[in-house]
Amino acid sequence: MLFTYQARTHEGLARQGSIEAPSIDGAVQALQRQNLVVLSVQPTIPAIPFYKRIIGGFGKPKQRDIVLLSRQLSTLFEAKVPVVHTFRTLIGQSTSGPLRAHLVEVLDDIQGGMSMSQAMAKHPAVFSSFFVNMVRSGEESGKLDDVFIYLADYLERTYALVSKTRNALIYPAFILTAFFGVVVLLLTLVIPKLTAIILEAGQELPIYTRIVIGTSNFLINYGVFLLLLMLGSGFFLYRFIQTPEGRRALSRTQISVPIIGPLFQKFYLARLSDNMQTLITGGVPIVRALQITADVVGNEIYKGIILESIEAVRAGSTIADAFDRHPEIPPLLTQMMRIGEETGKLDSILKSISRFYTREVESLVDNLVVLIEPILILVLGLGIGLIVASVLLPIYNLTQAF
Repeated sequence: MLFTYQARTHEGLARQGSIEAPSIDGAVQALQRQNLVVLSVQPTIPAIPFYKRIIGGFGKPKQRDIVLLSRQLSTLFEAKVPVVHTFRTLIGQSTSGPLRAHLVEVLDDIQGGMSMSQAMAKHPAVFSSFFVNMVRSGEESGKLDDVFIYLADYLERTYALVSKTRNALIYPAFILTAFFGVVVLLLTLVIPKLTAIILEAGQELPIYTRIVIGTSNFLINYGVFLLLLMLGSGFFLYRFIQTPEGRRALSRTQISVPIIGPLFQKFYLARLSDNMQTLITGGVPIVRALQITADVVGNEIYKGIILESIEAVRAGSTIADAFDRHPEIPPLLTQMMRIGEETGKLDSILKSISRFYTREVESLVDNLVVLIEPILILVLGLGIGLIVASVLLPIYNLTQAF
């Protein structure tokens, strides 16, 4: 690793430059062997090439980079590396342009006298309110190394669960998109040429052939307007989803759609219980833990339930009783939380709930992946087969007549 240093000789002459060493201590020892009085040694932050800064400068850091950052923080704090040196090391090792820029600003604020949680709070694109409050709790309790271990474990679990769920839904979406693309190409490029042959014969066409020919003519004549309508509808739907009513409608749809709904419901329940367990274990008060969980749960329906529960808890109710009023919260979760509150082991009960729903999500995803492939093959085969048969059968009948 390369370090820059400032030093002076025993005669008082200033010296500065760079030196290769495995660590700061190694750099200091190497300079002392050169009979230099070391004034400062800092890791050299490698410059990121211009084209990488341009490419990486758009958008916020990837979730994968944040997960890796949390594990690196956990490892460095567990090794008792000082805060400033920790962030310098992370900056030097970071290959993500956006993440590196945020870390540089965090380091500047820490060196300027801010606490770590205050510096991180200025960068919500990297450090969520959940992350910041966990760090603040660790600063107050003096258990930052434990808190970073909780955070690293939590973010890795969440990332793995989100990735598995997303990947299970991306595959059918990609296949269906490709299917519709093939159908449009058939109807606009292939079918019109065959239609001319069929119509010239003047024979009576079956209903399904007339439907295919009519759809083909519609796409050829009005396809551009249909595309504009779809783009306009997509734009207005996107704008609607940005409103509170739109987000709530989307969240309700997510947990209500057949087959996919139970998957999303268990996913959000796993996230809810995992968030609360991590926060409570990290020493965050119950009400504050509920507030943070509401912000990061990711579904407006469950966010509303948690916010209503906060008011009930402040009024003297238990969390289990507050949750029990909502049909979106299954009885299993409220019953187990009630046991945890009565026995004083709410954190361990929430951990068990989180593991249960995580396993449920993984099981549903695995079953979904197994079922999707044959279903998609069947749907694609039927769709393409009907289109082809509706055109080829009249041609076959025509050749038989000849």
